[in-house]
Amino acid sequence: MRDFPPETRAYTDRGADAPDTRSPRAFLWWMVRQNGGLFWVGLLVALIWMVPQTVGPWMVGRAIDTGIVAGDSASTTRWVLALAAVTVFGAASGIAFHTVIVREWLIALYGTTKLVTRKALQLGHVLTRRTPTGEVLSVSGSDGDQFGALMEITTRAISQLAAYLVVAAIVLSTSVRMGVLVLVSAPLLVLLGTPLLRPMQRWQGVERSRNSELTSMATDIVGGLRILRGIGGEETFGGNYAGQSQRVRQSGVAAGRWLAAVESVGVLLSGGFVVALMWLGTREVAQGRLSVGQLVSFLGYGLFLIQPMRTFVEFAQKWTRSVVSARKAIAVFSQRPPWVHPDEPASLDTSAVIVDAESGASIRPGVLTMVVSAVPDDSAALADRLGRYLPSEEGALVSDEIPEELKGRAARRERSARARAREEQARRDEERARQPWGVTVGGVDLSRVELDDVRRHILVSDTSPQVFAGTLRSAVDPLGRLTREQAERALHTAAADDVFDALPGGWQGELEERGRGLSGGQRQRLVLMRALAADADILVLVEPTSAVDAHTEARIAARLGEHRAGRTTVVMTASPLLLHHADEVILLESGVATAHGRHADLLADSAAYRSVVVRGADPDPAALTHLSEESS
Repeated sequence: MRDFPPETRAYTDRGADAPDTRSPRAFLWWMVRQNGGLFWVGLLVALIWMVPQTVGPWMVGRAIDTGIVAGDSASTTRWVLALAAVTVFGAASGIAFHTVIVREWLIALYGTTKLVTRKALQLGHVLTRRTPTGEVLSVSGSDGDQFGALMEITTRAISQLAAYLVVAAIVLSTSVRMGVLVLVSAPLLVLLGTPLLRPMQRWQGVERSRNSELTSMATDIVGGLRILRGIGGEETFGGNYAGQSQRVRQSGVAAGRWLAAVESVGVLLSGGFVVALMWLGTREVAQGRLSVGQLVSFLGYGLFLIQPMRTFVEFAQKWTRSVVSARKAIAVFSQRPPWVHPDEPASLDTSAVIVDAESGASIRPGVLTMVVSAVPDDSAALADRLGRYLPSEEGALVSDEIPEELKGRAARRERSARARAREEQARRDEERARQPWGVTVGGVDLSRVELDDVRRHILVSDTSPQVFAGTLRSAVDPLGRLTREQAERALHTAAADDVFDALPGGWQGELEERGRGLSGGQRQRLVLMRALAADADILVLVEPTSAVDAHTEARIAARLGEHRAGRTTVVMTASPLLLHHADEVILLESGVATAHGRHADLLADSAAYRSVVVRGADPDPAALTHLSEESS
C-alpha cells in the first residue's frame, strides 16, 4: 500500500480536495472518505474477524449435543478439530484486523497533522493572528489522535453490530423469548446512556478549550523565558500556568464523572443482560424447550454480546470526543486566506521602480536603499506592504470559544452566530484583497501578481523571525541549494563567524529550538545570514543589526552593499553605521516620505533626519567613516 504517509494536497494545491467544514459530522465523514479503500478493507477484515466469534458458541453447543451427550466420540473429535480450525482462523483474522486498523488510525492522525501544516502554509503570518498557537497545536496533536480513535472504533462497532444481529437471529430461531431479550438489550443500553452524553460532551469541550489555552500559555512562557527571568516574572507567569492547570484538572474531573456514569450504565446493563439470559435459559431447559448444548451456546453468546454492548458505549464516548475535536478543527480549517488569485495574473519585473502609494516612497532598482523613521512601526508597516503582508491589526477573526455558562440551545445559537460572523469577516477580507494593494513594481500593483510570485521574488526579514532546531546548514539553507562558497559568503557578510565557531561540528553543528543556545546578537546574525543566502531579487530587512555591538554592525554595514550589488535591497534602520553605506536614504515622518538622498546630505540639510539618526551622538560623517573602515 502506498497510502502512508498520507498524501495531503489541500490548501496549497488548487483543485485539491479540502476538508468539508460545513459541520462536525460532515468533517468526520470527510475524514472517513480520506481513508479511501482502506476503511472498507478494514471493515471487511473486521467482519471476517467476527465470524469465528459468532459461530464458536454454536459449534460448542453442537459438539455437546451430538458428541458428548450422545456419546459419539467421532463426532466430538470432528467438532473439536473444526473448533480448533475456527480458533486459528480467528487469531489470524484478528492480527490482520489490528494491522489494518492501526494503519487507519495513523493515516487519520498524521493526515490531520499534515492538514494543519498545509493550512499554516496557506495562511502564513495570518494564522497566528487568528488562532492561538495552543489551539493549532491541539488540533494537530490531540484532536488528530481523536480522529484516529474514531476510525478504529467505527470499524469495530459496525462489525460488531453485524455480529450482534447475526447472533440475535441465531438465538431468535432457537428461542423467541431469548431472541427478543437479545434484540432489546442493545437499544435499551443506548436509550439509557443517551441523556448522559450531552453533559459529557459539554464538559469535554470545556476541558478541550482550557487545555488548548494551557498549551498556548506554555508556548508563550517557553518562548519568553529569558525575558521573564530578566524582569523577575517567573513566579507570576508560573502562578498563572498553575491556576490554568487546575482549571483543566477540574473540567477533566467533571468530564470524567459523566464518562464514568456512561460506563457504569454499560457495565450494569451488560451484566444484567447476562444474568437475565441465563435465568431464562435455565427455565427453557427445565421446561424441555432447550437442550444442554443450546444452553451452553446461549451462555457463550451472552458472554460474547457483552463485547458489542461495551463497544457501543465506547463508540458513543469517542464519537462525542470526536465531535468536540471536529468543531475545533473546523474553526482552523474553515479560515480562508485574505488573498485571492488575480483574474489575469501579471508578471513581476524586479528590475523596475517600486512605489508605495501610502507613504509616497519610491525605491530605485538595484541599489541599497535605507528607510529612516522616528516611529519604528511606520517603517515596519512599509516593509509589510512591500512584501504584501497584512498589517498587524488585520485578520483577526471571531473566537469560537463559547462561555461555559451557556448550555443547550443557547450555546448552539451562540456558536451559529459566531460562525456567521466568521463568514462575514472572511467575505470582507476577500473584498479587501480584490482592491489594489497600493504597492507597484514597474507600474504593476502587487494585487495583480500571484502571491507565490511575490513571495518568490520579494523576501522580508522582520524583527521576529523563527529559528528552528536542526543543523546550522539547514537553518541557513533549508532547501539545500547553496554551495559551500555561497554559504560562507553569506556567513562573512553577516559577520556570523562566532556563530559558526560556537557550534561543535561547524555547518553540521546542532541548533536548539528557537536558537536558545545563541545570544540575541548571534541569533539576529544567523537570521541575516539566512536572508542573504536566499538571494532574493528584492530583499527587505527590518532592523537587522539592532542586537549587535557597534564594531560588528560596522562590519555588516561595510559588506552588505557589496554582497547585494546590482539587486534591490531595502533596510529599515536608524543606525548611522548602516546609513553611511546606503546608496539612498528615505526619511519617513508620520508614515510619509518627506525627504530622500545620501546620508551625509540629509545630515547636513534635514533637522528632522538629524533628530532621528544622531540623537545626541557625534554627527560628524568623518567619525562614522573612521569607525566603519576600522571594523572592516
